[in-house]
Order: sequence, then C-alpha cells, then structure tokens
Amino acid sequence: MATQRVGIIMNGVTGRMGRIQHLARSIAAIRADGGLDVGGVRVWPDPVLVGRDLERLSRLGEAYGIERVSTDLEACLADPADTVYFDAQTTARREEALALAIAAGKDVYCEKPSATTSGAGYHLAELAEHAGVRNGAVQDKLFLPGLLKLADVTASGALGRLLAVRIEFGYWVFPDALGATQRPSWNYRAADGGGIVLDMFCHFRYLLERLFAPVEAVLCEMATHQPSRVDEVGRTYDATAEDAAYAIFRLAGGAVAQVNASWCTRPYRDDLFVIHVDGTDGSAVAGLHDCRVQPGAATPRFVWNPDETEDVTPRRSWLEVPERRPSGNAFRHQWELFLRHVVAGEPFPWDLRDAARGVEVAELAFASALERRWVDVPRTDR
Repeated sequence: MATQRVGIIMNGVTGRMGRIQHLARSIAAIRADGGLDVGGVRVWPDPVLVGRDLERLSRLGEAYGIERVSTDLEACLADPADTVYFDAQTTARREEALALAIAAGKDVYCEKPSATTSGAGYHLAELAEHAGVRNGAVQDKLFLPGLLKLADVTASGALGRLLAVRIEFGYWVFPDALGATQRPSWNYRAADGGGIVLDMFCHFRYLLERLFAPVEAVLCEMATHQPSRVDEVGRTYDATAEDAAYAIFRLAGGAVAQVNASWCTRPYRDDLFVIHVDGTDGSAVAGLHDCRVQPGAATPRFVWNPDETEDVTPRRSWLEVPERRPSGNAFRHQWELFLRHVVAGEPFPWDLRDAARGVEVAELAFASALERRWVDVPRTDR
C-alpha cells in the first residue's frame, strides 16, 4: 500500500484539550495504528508541535514519538512540506493564527469557537473560501456514541413531530486550590475569551440544527455564580466571565429547546451531558454513550396523586437503543474525516462558516441577557 505523508502544524497542544483529545487520542492514536487507509492509500500524519514553551513541547514529542517541535509559528507556516494547520490555542489567539495559516495557503482545522466574534468568524470563512483552502472546525458532540444513536432515532421519524428539547450540561468546577480546579483559569476571564456561553453555545447550535431544526430565536440569562477563583499557581483572581447560562431556543416548526449549562452544578443525572427529546410519537434521552427511547405505544399512563405512593418508576418503561455502527473517540473520528477531506476531497460540511454561525448564536445570547429580551437569529449567513 502506498503511503502519503500529511504534514500537520499543531498549535496549542500543551493545553488539556489539545494534548489529550487532539494529540494523544487522535493524531498519535492514528499513528499508533499505522496511519489511516484512504482508498487504498495509507495516510501518515506527520505533526510538528508548536507552542510557546519548548521544554513542554519536547516532553510531549518524546511521549508520543514526535521528533519535530517548534516555538516559531511563522517558520512552520513557511514550510511547504506541512500543508495542514491545526489550532487548539486559547480562543483569543485563534483568529490571528488562522488568518496567517490561510494566507500561507494551508488547509486549516481548529477547535471551537473559531473566533471571539461572529464578524471575525465569518471573515475567516471568507478568507479560506477566497484562498481555496480546505477548512473545518471541531464539532465533536455530533460524534459521541450516545448522540450518534440519537441521530439515528430522529432521522428514522420514530419520535413524530418534534415538540421540545431539553439539554442539561455541566458539573462542579472547583473554584479553590483545595479542589484542584479542572479547567484553566482563562475560561473564567472575559478578556481571554472565557465564559460558558462562547464555549458551549457554539456546540448547542450545531446540535440543535443538525439533530432537530434551525434555531430561530434565543432568550438567555447568564450568571457569574463564583465571583472569584484560584488559578493554576494558587493566586486568587476575579472571575469576569459567566460560569452558567440558562436559555430557551425557538426552533423552526414551533419546537422549543431549553438549555441549562453550568460549571456550578453538582449533577444528579446519568451523564454530564444529557439531551431529552419529546415528540408526538415518542421520546428519547441521550448522554455521552447511551440513548434510550420511549415509544408512544409504550408510554405509561401517569396520574398525578401526591397523596398515594404508586408502584411506578418512570425509567422502567424506557428502551435502550442498540449500537448499529461502530463508534470510538469523537475527536479522532472527526480528525479522520478531515484528513479524508484533505487527501481525497471527501465531504466535510463542518467548515469555518458553520463555526461562525455557532459564535453568532453565542453573541445573540449575550445580547438577550444584557437586553432582557428575545433575540431573533438571522435567517441567512453573512
């Protein structure tokens, strides 16, 4: 089998997400499996790890068998042997680096959000389109095993006409040194691109629109429940970004989606991320790995009577959706799709324009919270 090398400039892999999901569980995992078979050609990802700390980069390279590391992004972009640029930096640094990569003629793939404003996000999409480079953004939630099952259920029409969607996301992020905070401190500083709305509403838009229906309007309330937090070196700082958001989305066709997203909640549910869907002919509930349905014909008849104890447990009547297609790490799956897009031109609809639409709905949610009103979502892209 012939081998085709694909040089990838990976910027920002010393951060948690870049290191674990994109390097260790995606690119390094593909290399460990001998590459990716694309139409009888073995695609071999050959990354150069880029960042600001050469020592940390060198340790990462040694851990995953990657020899090339650099702190000089411009030099890496000038190398014609590396044709793909990937960005997992903090949000505030992403726009400039992506623009440089596009100007250098690189195919680009990035974490979300693609930029801190929708205007910047759409501008990046236009730059990529005019340059003729392939481009994409991470939309990993679509490839989670539980949501792949949910997608099969909704596509089958088994739920009937869509009535409502409820999304519960979040967990307790420790604000103090004793709790060993699980997220980087920049996530809670607005000036650095932090905040749960910009981070998560990008996900919520593509999930709602690709699984159910287009978003037509949003009503949002935001909160900074923890006004101060402790950073990675034990210093207390002011949290200037919201750590919780509570939103209602109106979807095309009349359905309503409710979203609770919080880093200040102690979840009492089956997963850290749960979607509950109600339709006229049935309902479904999906988490990260599992999905369950309750068909209309199997729906119990409940009667509200708080004065008597009924021998009915609502969860007993739900049926588990079997796995009909193999699923693995969601990030690796999308990386493989993007590599196929780069090498063989296979479809990849999750591009920078789609990413900008996610940033747009986050902006509209901010406007809704500040102005305390419903905000309509534009029907057409910029």
